[in-house]
Amino acid sequence: MVTTDVIGKTNQPIVPKNTVIKPIHITVLHKFLVNDVEVAPKLANGEAFLPEHAIEEEDYIEQDDGKEEQHVPFLNLYLEAVQEYKNMFKDWQSGAPINIAKVRTLLVPLIEKANENKGKVFMLHHYSTKEDYFYHHSIAVGLLSAVIAHQLKYSNGEVIQIGLTGFLSDCGMAKIDERILFKKAPLITQEFEEIKKHPTYSYRLVENIPVLKNNVRLGVLQHHERMDGSGYPIGLTSSKLNPYGKIVAVCDMYHAMTSERLYRSKQSPFMVLEELMQDQFGKFDHTVVQALITSMTNFTTGTHVRLSNNQNAEIIFMEQKLPTRPMVRLQHNEEIIHLKNHSSLYIEEILT
Repeated sequence: MVTTDVIGKTNQPIVPKNTVIKPIHITVLHKFLVNDVEVAPKLANGEAFLPEHAIEEEDYIEQDDGKEEQHVPFLNLYLEAVQEYKNMFKDWQSGAPINIAKVRTLLVPLIEKANENKGKVFMLHHYSTKEDYFYHHSIAVGLLSAVIAHQLKYSNGEVIQIGLTGFLSDCGMAKIDERILFKKAPLITQEFEEIKKHPTYSYRLVENIPVLKNNVRLGVLQHHERMDGSGYPIGLTSSKLNPYGKIVAVCDMYHAMTSERLYRSKQSPFMVLEELMQDQFGKFDHTVVQALITSMTNFTTGTHVRLSNNQNAEIIFMEQKLPTRPMVRLQHNEEIIHLKNHSSLYIEEILT
């Protein structure tokens, strides 16, 4: 995965930052006579990247400008956690109980790093692949839940508990038939009904872990419930929903919709925010949705973004009521447009 935009002679990105490199990208780079790019030290599945030609350590140090000094440790921790979660999941599939001490050892340092790298947490969907989406999802939802809890002024202890709720919310998927869990085509009704049992399976895996608060157990059970009663597995309404579950519900939806999955393409984070804003008064808790929006749209004048038409722009004015649709100046011709007047155009990515 490239760690910076690969810029062509037109000053436009040939390959955007955080793209997972595939053969087609290599072909394109060669056509543009680009021989070298900066890549992350880990593959998207969490394994170490081993180039065909090793780089001398002293050469690497000379090229290091310090920009990745803080980014790489968090990314390493995250990708290693994904790999470890995958190992844990296989153990649960074999019938092993959840080792909560091991889970805490894995997750707590990552939560601490996440609260120092909040901007990166909202972009974790970049590192997910179709094949390993599920393992990325559990780690990312745990971290997103912790960051939102911190934004909502929960105590440090509760931030960790809420992060654990997100992390454990899908552990019951280990009880689902793999032919359904990793199916590459859309699920039929009967298969989706089986998937809908996973919050109950998750609850059963955590209900007898004494160090977990009851709020964690209930949050795990209720993370697919909705305020209007349209969720599952019980169909509870707003007055009966657990606050931890309300947080995880929003974070689960955000990461799922922004990630590439086996049978569904990813969406722009800002399109997802707009959908959540539309649904917040029906399905999701208003306070939680607002915390997510505030965390992601804390733009300042001069923030550079890439739009859905692949043009780069600079934010020059924000409306508080329309945080995902600011006024921007297009980079290539200096034209100023207001995204609220262009419904088909939206922010695709934050650049700086």
